[in-house]
Amino acid sequence: MATETLTAASTAPGTSPRRRRGGTRGNENLAGWLFVAPVIVILGLFLLLPILMALWVSLTDWNGQGSPFTGDVPFVGAHNYTQLFTEDGLARRDFMTSIRNNMYYVAIVVPAQTVLALGLALVVNNRMLKGKSFFRSAFYFPSVTSSVAISVVFLFLFANSGAVNALLGFLGIDGPEWFADSRGLLHLLFGAVGVDSPPAALADGGPFGLTWWDWLAGPSVAMISIITLVVWTTSGTFMLMFLAGLQNVPVALDEASTLDGASRWQRFRHVTLPMIRPTTFLVLTLGLIGSWQVFDQVYVMSQGDPAKTTVTPAYLSYRTAFRDFDYGSGAAISFVLFLIIIVLTLIQRRALAERDTDRPRRGWRRRRVPERS
Repeated sequence: MATETLTAASTAPGTSPRRRRGGTRGNENLAGWLFVAPVIVILGLFLLLPILMALWVSLTDWNGQGSPFTGDVPFVGAHNYTQLFTEDGLARRDFMTSIRNNMYYVAIVVPAQTVLALGLALVVNNRMLKGKSFFRSAFYFPSVTSSVAISVVFLFLFANSGAVNALLGFLGIDGPEWFADSRGLLHLLFGAVGVDSPPAALADGGPFGLTWWDWLAGPSVAMISIITLVVWTTSGTFMLMFLAGLQNVPVALDEASTLDGASRWQRFRHVTLPMIRPTTFLVLTLGLIGSWQVFDQVYVMSQGDPAKTTVTPAYLSYRTAFRDFDYGSGAAISFVLFLIIIVLTLIQRRALAERDTDRPRRGWRRRRVPERS
């Protein structure tokens, strides 16, 4: 009788175990949302809300006086964006000059810091190396040093009477005026072979308000000094990432390839590089994002000079907003820079994505093997 009573109670309407479990699960979800609610509120107030406010500012002609959310601020729509691409004027020329400078900067910094970081990681990962802790700390030390302090030191190193020009003079080379010569490296190379003036085909016309001769200028010597600084300071961080990836490579694979007669280069190319492919993608992605956001070195060392050959989009956004008091155009430049970073990151991810060779082709069906009786 007692058993029948318990069975009836357990199967009574409204008291099913599934419903009780659902109620418990709902309470757990509610508790989870309550725990993360403070973080969501903080991120919304200090991250998402400022982004939305900056997006609104990029659609206005706000000069920094008063609030940008009053009716007195002119609403210009997409004018701040279109003047960067379609309207002839100083705004488009400065923006395209900054894009050109940053393109050369990215093309040199990202490969250089990646190769240097991987080389340093291979050195400190060598099992025969003595004093690994010392070398790891020495290689990583520039990454944790203040970028402003290092930039000031590099200003003295690359001064006209600095250590770099003194070393070049010892080798019989006349050092350039690093922060006064606005000529690009490619223009200097052209001048070395007797091409001092642009050909007519390169001097007339060009995309986005710059001539082809301007696009082919190459990085200036001032930008080269900044590139040297950035590569030296960022390679230590990426070295640690590569080191972590190298230490996850199974030793058995390297030993097996050695027994198969593979050379050191073959082991590195066919064993090590494929195994650290995710780490390489991470390093390239972080390097690409960071190189398009370069600001503090430019601000301390050159402030865009000489002749705007070191201006970058990040620094141009700052200068347009906080020096020229054109906050709408400055915010528009920052959002265009954000889109450039997103697009290039997606392209890089697509290019470095692993191909699944074991995946059957579309339309191919696996033949069913009959079971043996």
